[in-house]
Amino acid sequence: MAKKENIEIQDHEELVPAHSESDDQANAQAGQSAEQAPSGAGDPKDQLVRLQAERDALFDRLARQQAEFENLRKRSAKEQVDFRDYAVADTVKQLIPIIDNFDLALKAKSNEADLRKGLELIRKQMDELFTKLGVQAVPAKGEPFDPRFHEAIEMVDSSDVKENHVVDELQRGYKLKDRLLRPAMVRVSKHK
Repeated sequence: MAKKENIEIQDHEELVPAHSESDDQANAQAGQSAEQAPSGAGDPKDQLVRLQAERDALFDRLARQQAEFENLRKRSAKEQVDFRDYAVADTVKQLIPIIDNFDLALKAKSNEADLRKGLELIRKQMDELFTKLGVQAVPAKGEPFDPRFHEAIEMVDSSDVKENHVVDELQRGYKLKDRLLRPAMVRVSKHK
């Protein structure tokens, strides 16, 4: 029967979280103070000394815990600032080759058809990068006008397009996953 109780105690001890050496030292100091005088008996001065030692050990432990918490808070705040400052670094690295291609296109002495073909390739690179980053164009032309994603610049009489549908997209809108980055600037149809 004693072996079974011993196993249960060991299992319980594994579930208790580990603590630091400073906690062990504080507990040891409190334990030593308690061993010096038997509980419930003895000189009141000895009890007072023991209680003061326990109090001092607990205050020391509390001060260490507060210092650890403050250091953790400061470290966490610094990591957040660093993350914000350098979060765009990966995206910028992916944009650099595209900027290089623009520079090459501007330096090249070629005819208009070659220049257009080069710009289309650069545009394709941008679209691929946006897809990789989760940026999507907001569908506009021919779509029903949606003030959450479209910014109406003008209402146009049109019999070719249904009423309150986008006739023309003046500037493409973009969203990152579910968040709108910029609404599409559009012209919207109206019927007389």
